[in-house]
Formats: sequence, C-alpha cells, structure tokens
Amino acid sequence: MSPRVHRLANGVRVVCDPLPGWQTVALSVVAGRGARFEDAAHSGWSHLLEHMVFKGAGGRSAKDIVEVIEAEGGHINAATGYERTSFQVRALKDGLDLGSSVISDLVLRPAMDAGDLAREKQVVGQEIAEAADTPDDLVFELAQEAAFAGQPLGRPILGTVKSIKSATPETLGAWRAALYAPETLVVSAAGAVDEDELLKLAERDFGGAAGASLAPADAAAFTGGTKTVAKRLEQANLVLLLPAVGVKDPDYFALRLLAEMLGGGMASRLFQEAREIRGLAYAIDAYSETYADTGILGVFAGCDAKDAGELAEVTAGQIRALTQPVSLGELSRAKAQLKGSMFMGRESALARAEQAAGQVLLFGETLDPQAVAAEIDLVTPEQIAALTGKILTPGKAATAILGPKPALAAAERFEQALFA
Repeated sequence: MSPRVHRLANGVRVVCDPLPGWQTVALSVVAGRGARFEDAAHSGWSHLLEHMVFKGAGGRSAKDIVEVIEAEGGHINAATGYERTSFQVRALKDGLDLGSSVISDLVLRPAMDAGDLAREKQVVGQEIAEAADTPDDLVFELAQEAAFAGQPLGRPILGTVKSIKSATPETLGAWRAALYAPETLVVSAAGAVDEDELLKLAERDFGGAAGASLAPADAAAFTGGTKTVAKRLEQANLVLLLPAVGVKDPDYFALRLLAEMLGGGMASRLFQEAREIRGLAYAIDAYSETYADTGILGVFAGCDAKDAGELAEVTAGQIRALTQPVSLGELSRAKAQLKGSMFMGRESALARAEQAAGQVLLFGETLDPQAVAAEIDLVTPEQIAALTGKILTPGKAATAILGPKPALAAAERFEQALFA
C-alpha cells in the first residue's frame, strides 16, 4: 500500500504507511524548520529548544517522559538539522496512542523552567566543547563555514556559547511557537498503524496547534574558501567541498550517482586509487549533501600529514576525470548501490516514517520508490559528465584541513590541481 497523506484543518499534515504483519510502529513528528532559519543572534536556539522540551512537558518530568515510553517497550529520540527538526518514537504495535500523546506534549506544551534552561545551557556548552575537541566533527564545521560564509548554513547547528546564552524561557517559548507552527508540522507513522486511529490521534494531539511559522529561509550561496587549523594530532583530517545542486534539481540523482562513483564504496574511484593502489589513507569517502535549493559534493579523508598534499591532488584528479563520460558498467554498479540503499532503508519503519515526512515537506506528497528507481535508471554517462563540469565551472571550493602543520598546504594543492 502507498502511504496516504491527509491535512488537518489547522494545516498539520498526517502520513499513514501501514505495513501488514509488523509488530512495531514508528511515529515521527517533523517540523520543516531548523538551524537554517536562525539569524546569528539565535544561532543554536533550535537545537537548544530540542533539548529543553525533554526537561519537562505536559505535566511529565524529564524522567517521566523517558520512563513512560520505555515502560511500554518503546524508545524516544529527537534530532535537529539545518532544515527540519524531528521527534521520534518507536514502539510495540499498541504504543501509538502513548507515543503521539508524549510527542505532542514535547512539541506543544513544554514546561520551559528557568532553572532547567540554565542547566541545559551548560549541557549544550559541553556538547559544543566536545565537538571542538573531536577532529572529525570540527573539520566538518570548518568546511561548512568555508562553503557558506556568513550564512545560516555556514554556522554550526549547535550554535555558540554566546548565542545560546541570551535565551530565556519566554524568548525560547516564542521561538518554539514559530519553529513548530502547524503549517510546518508533519505527523508520520509507519508499521503497525491503522489509518483511522492515526487520524483521530493526530486531531486529538495536534489539531489544536496554532501560530505562524518562521519566514522562509533566504537563498544560500556557495562562497568557498579555506579553513586550516594546525593541531598536534596523529592524523590530518581533510574535508573538500564543491558547490552542487539541491534536492529539487533535475540533476539530483546524477549528483548522488556521481558521489557514489567518486567515493561511495570500496569499488569507488577514490577508495581504489587513494587507498588500495597508493596506500594514502585508511578512510576516504565522497558524499553529497542536499538542501531545498542548493547542495554540496564532499570528500572526507584522514591521512598522515606528509601524505595530505598528494591525497588532495589525487582527489582533484579523480573529480576532474569525471568530466568525461563513465563506462556503462561503472554507472550500473553505482545505480545498483543507490537503489539498494533506498530499498534496504525502507525495511525500517522509522526510516520510512522519516522519509515520508521529509518528502511531504519538500514536495507536498510522498514519492513512489519504484518511480524513484526508474528516475535513477534514466541517468546517463553524459549527464554525469555534464554535472561534473557544472560543479567545477564556478572555480570555487571549500577546503578544511585540521592537523599537523605540514598538512595545511594540501588545501592549496587541491585547488591548484582541480582548477589549473
């Protein structure tokens, strides 16, 4: 059965994806707002809010929120991204009623106690410090800042200690009302779910939500730049980013396939050339990150500092090589991997619920997986080559190098090799 999408009178959308024979249900309540909608003064507030609602909501304490879900065999979690915030409950098949009630309390009726907020600022401050002390977290933040300098997409989702310090229960409460406004909310359930029951629960728990949402985010612009930090580490950490297309772009699937062929698996070009043939790195991966209106093609690698320059040049060479049409066999393998990941991911009820919510937020409907697979199959070698040329045309890259000082010159060597 295909998931069905409904809309409550206040604008909240509801997605039902029943899976006959399943003994569990996943509920995901997703707001189509996140860190990208923050200005510098409110940087990190969406993430701080996600923390705060778990400190108490709907008359339940922080401990009660967790215990009431776990007592029924369930799990509860949440996540803040640049473009959305999600709350998730996984439960046994009879746990939908409780899960919906608890999440609606978190989203609509958090306590916002001043003492809890003061303590949670300290907790988030430690989370920020932990990220700064973790090389493969910090290097990604540096690269994101270089890619989208001076823009919300270029700021860390966690914010800064200074930016979250000014939040009060009242101002954070107003932020909650706008961030989780009904027109941005999608209630999505998959697994052992009955459509009539889900609609009744959604109306009961989310039908009374009110308020106006934050304004749409400004268009993002890939600025490019270099961020290097010398630090005494055993390895150099490299993140190399190029401007790409957004999730709604006709070349979206070509981008996903390009990243797969470049460095998505053990048969990929970078894995074979950089690791298997040259022995330059243990870990090297290519990936694509897409937003509503823009995206990036990225490469992450960890290597010995003395090898960083050569590794950067090898990466540039493999990217440039993709401006020529790939073989049908290589493209076929990439398509098989992409489709395999998509269909295997759909074997998780939570992944299905999250995916459906994201699609409704972006496209206003859920997408047929078979139709998506057919779109993947239509991508040609010439389309991959044209997209690679388009990615390289602006002559912009965002590079971040973190590690011993001898590795820092790799940023310049990457750009010289890529755009020479």
